[in-house]
Amino acid sequence: MSRENHVTREGFEKLKKELEELKGPTRLYIADQIREAKSHGDLRENAAYHECKLNQSRLESRIAELEKAVQLARIIEKSVGDTVVAQMSSRVKLLDLEFDDEFTVTLVGSFEADPSKDLISVSSPLGEAMIGQPVGAEIEVAAPAGLSRYRIVGVE
Repeated sequence: MSRENHVTREGFEKLKKELEELKGPTRLYIADQIREAKSHGDLRENAAYHECKLNQSRLESRIAELEKAVQLARIIEKSVGDTVVAQMSSRVKLLDLEFDDEFTVTLVGSFEADPSKDLISVSSPLGEAMIGQPVGAEIEVAAPAGLSRYRIVGVE
């Protein structure tokens, strides 16, 4: 059963760019590294060779993962309507009701998510709670530390 991978247009382009880089220059570089390590002799005790083969295995796994992500990608465009609600690719300004702290996040697909850059997956608990909510809505999110409450103060 295939499952669609929701991504923004920008996220889709990033996936394709990374895939091209890995399949081209990175794959060639690792192949050169393997050839170099092989030239050092006995492969059974050649740590450099084994490390190169491990790197090759990781690379091929990442390539397969990205190929599947691109194949299953469904680009979600922000819909334009009368009501402004949080949706895929929206920048959402939130107020943490417990700590009275404001912060802004962007809702993206799971492959694009990077909380350190305020890119929150629409399938994460916070993302799911925001989807379809208008400015002024209060949302609750179950977190490891307990229930967190936020108010949506802006959607772009």
